[in-house]
Amino acid sequence: MRAPARALVFPLVVLLVLVTSAYSWKKEEFRDCNQTPFCKRARSRKPGSCNLRATDVSISDGDLIAKLVPKEENPEQLHNNKPLVLTLSVYQDGVMRVKIDEDDQNPKKKRFQVPDVIEEDFLNTKLWLTRVKEEQIDGDSSFSSVVYLSDGYEGVLRHDPFEIFARESKNGKRVLSINSNGLFDFEQLREKKEGDDWEERFRSHTDTRPYGPQSISFDVSFYGADFVYGIPQHATSLALKPTRGPNVEEYSEPYRLFNLDVFEYLHESPFGLYGSIPFMISHGKARGSSGFFWLNAAEMQIDVLGSDWNSNDSMLPLNNHRVDTLWMSEAGVVDTFFFIGPGPKDVVRQYTSVTGRPSMPQLFATAYHQCRWNYRDEEDVYNVDSKFDEHDIPYDVLWLDIEHTDGKKYFTWDRVLFPNPEEMQKKLAAKGRHMVTIVDPHIKRDESYHIHKEALEKGYYVKDATGKDYDGWCWPGASSYTDLLNPEIRSWWSDKFSLDSYVGSTKYLYIWNDMNEPSVFNGPEVTMPRDALHHGGVEHRELHNLYGYYFHMATSNGLLKRGDGKDRPFVLARAFFAGSQRYGAIWTGDNTAEWEQLRVSVPMVLSLSISGIVFSGADVGGFFGNPETELLVRWYQLGAYYPFFRGHAHHDTKRREPWLFGEKNTRLMREAIHVRYMYLPYFYTLFREANSTGTPVARPLWMEFPGDENTFSNDEAFMVGNGLLVQGVYTERAKHVSVYLPGEESWYDLRSASAYKGGHTHKYEVSEDTIPSFQRAGTIIPRKDRLRRSSTQMENDPYTLVIALNSSQAAEGELYIDDGKSFEFKHGAFVHRRFAFSSGKLISSNAAAPSTAESNLFSSECTVERIILLGLTPGAKTALIEPGNKKVEIELGPIFIEGNGGSVLTIRKPNVRIADDWSIQIL
Repeated sequence: MRAPARALVFPLVVLLVLVTSAYSWKKEEFRDCNQTPFCKRARSRKPGSCNLRATDVSISDGDLIAKLVPKEENPEQLHNNKPLVLTLSVYQDGVMRVKIDEDDQNPKKKRFQVPDVIEEDFLNTKLWLTRVKEEQIDGDSSFSSVVYLSDGYEGVLRHDPFEIFARESKNGKRVLSINSNGLFDFEQLREKKEGDDWEERFRSHTDTRPYGPQSISFDVSFYGADFVYGIPQHATSLALKPTRGPNVEEYSEPYRLFNLDVFEYLHESPFGLYGSIPFMISHGKARGSSGFFWLNAAEMQIDVLGSDWNSNDSMLPLNNHRVDTLWMSEAGVVDTFFFIGPGPKDVVRQYTSVTGRPSMPQLFATAYHQCRWNYRDEEDVYNVDSKFDEHDIPYDVLWLDIEHTDGKKYFTWDRVLFPNPEEMQKKLAAKGRHMVTIVDPHIKRDESYHIHKEALEKGYYVKDATGKDYDGWCWPGASSYTDLLNPEIRSWWSDKFSLDSYVGSTKYLYIWNDMNEPSVFNGPEVTMPRDALHHGGVEHRELHNLYGYYFHMATSNGLLKRGDGKDRPFVLARAFFAGSQRYGAIWTGDNTAEWEQLRVSVPMVLSLSISGIVFSGADVGGFFGNPETELLVRWYQLGAYYPFFRGHAHHDTKRREPWLFGEKNTRLMREAIHVRYMYLPYFYTLFREANSTGTPVARPLWMEFPGDENTFSNDEAFMVGNGLLVQGVYTERAKHVSVYLPGEESWYDLRSASAYKGGHTHKYEVSEDTIPSFQRAGTIIPRKDRLRRSSTQMENDPYTLVIALNSSQAAEGELYIDDGKSFEFKHGAFVHRRFAFSSGKLISSNAAAPSTAESNLFSSECTVERIILLGLTPGAKTALIEPGNKKVEIELGPIFIEGNGGSVLTIRKPNVRIADDWSIQIL
């Protein structure tokens, strides 16, 4: 979030900077590729310019080892004539890792390798290579080295020309490759000589660059691909558009990965935003999916190269089903992972095996959150809370922004405005609700502030290039930033969340990390200087994109400590990196109340979802500006299906709680929020699937329909799990929306229960009441239809099962239940049911493996109160429930207990326990 400049009491020069940038994005404040020397150099290289060949190939410690040496030494670049060391490793489930670093035994400066991201369990899945076979490829004069990758796949190191690729073993077809276009370049560290000018200047800032140029760049090719996706965070289409090549007009800048505080960001721009995940997934009809991940936390720029981009210099045969990309980074090492798929869910599973499965959220966190900068005081909090009840609108979490603190000092309360914070939290908790407060990384430099005093005394701050504590400007004015690369400092920070340390907090309080890019108002590009110094002499340039990740990690670990490891944390963060999914939720940052921002929120959430960040959403209504009422309603209707569902607004905007827009609009927003609460059992089941396999909650259509080309570039609609398809209404006063429904089976309108044919684009008539949303034929979705004040109060409510039958009169689905808050599910304390309908019979069975679920550790007394049958062949009147030999009537009933909707065939009050085995036969 960003403040209007008038709210800041800064020195005049800083104030002037903020005045010019407080109300809109200023392009000139940020570097483009031409102003970024390493990017400009990499883009200028021609295909085939790589001068390396592989030699001295051997097997050592289960890895393939080789040296990369110049074919011809360049007297003008003696520093780049030293050998590089390549290490190729293979892991279970079709993952190949390739590392390349300098071959220097006693370096004065060691190149930074990203720690704390790769899962330890993944490292234990290494396959120890014992042999390598030699093969001549494409008429090469030298041999290539070939190793086993997985059944049906091989990894290949081509010696000369140097190239690495994964291929199908039966036919030699490539899947994924590095340096197929000969663009690999590795700037080695060297001694500074007289006359060398390594400094870089941008606007009023100078980067001393004491170690000189150290960038790395290389091309990556995806074979059998029609599109590439991922590398968040950008406000762009899900399918990444080309940035170079003939007829590339819309984007001319690479996709930038450099965590920045960008407010009122533009939609349709490759400019980097708050987080960075250097992971790309390809998809195409010819082969399926593959993925590529570069574990590097320095600034990165990535070109997606348009077709015929290198038609004059091509080293590869032209291929309409290959996507070439160029990856450029300022520093670090090559530490890359190849994921061979072949399906999109396979790639996501493989990627999250490396960076970690998403954490399992508490149930309350998957419900609706109400936030504003700022709820003024306790009276305001109680008033908002009571108004939700008065208007019969459920919510689970009320948020407090920075104004709740004492002078913007985190872990404190303004005792005039919030004199009884513990009592306030307990009153909310009595209704099953929770509170979230904000804790940002900048620490106010105030000698009376205990956090600053302790950090200063212990030497826990990041240093500037001269070795002094770095002093930047943020909300409190003069601020410093803890050096969270140091595990000792992370542990110290985590301790600050204990109930004794965070005075006024309770076990019902959770945390919001904002500004953790880190944001520095007077820093270069509104962030920390690249030559600032971290633990072990690591420059900030080397780990910049990792800073917010460490802050998120330390905060999450703090809540774990607070609860003695028994309470699942909830931490929302703005900045992120690969692996952030292990620590909590992410939102898309400071968006604007515009229709275009509503539209771009979908590909932004989907891009995060396929990159491991499955718990994400956009600020409903837009953070900046005052949304027109229709836009706000449409945003609630779409936001109800985001994995993370929160309304939020800037303090300069008008109040916009759902009851402030007239009775009709209050009803529409209430119904949208009710939809979310109704589907909470389904969402929670999907979060458990994500926690187990990495498969996201919100999914691109092509993830569920990988062979349907009409889905490959469709990012107006998305799937929630495998059963719901949702499409927003993105224009005002819309009467009709074109909706493509993939597949060969029917889709059932959630509101009317009408059936729509799959594989067609429908002109769907929309009303103000709803957006296009459908259940896929062949699925069974669990709901809870009784509406309470909060999710906690729904715990013992009965379930509704919605069975959408396909053309074979069959359907299946699952339900996962646990206590909603602890880690006991890891020890078998859960219920996991599978529902299957075929041959006129619905069967409930245990979906958990016998060794994972212990029935005596957790159970549920909840029953099924309704079973809705969509698409059932007409004529059925009764059903038989076993065990018990009980007959029940099949009758017409409403699709929703409350609100408008069609009439559907319903089995009322079968009253079977949700946790039991049972069957219901249609007679």
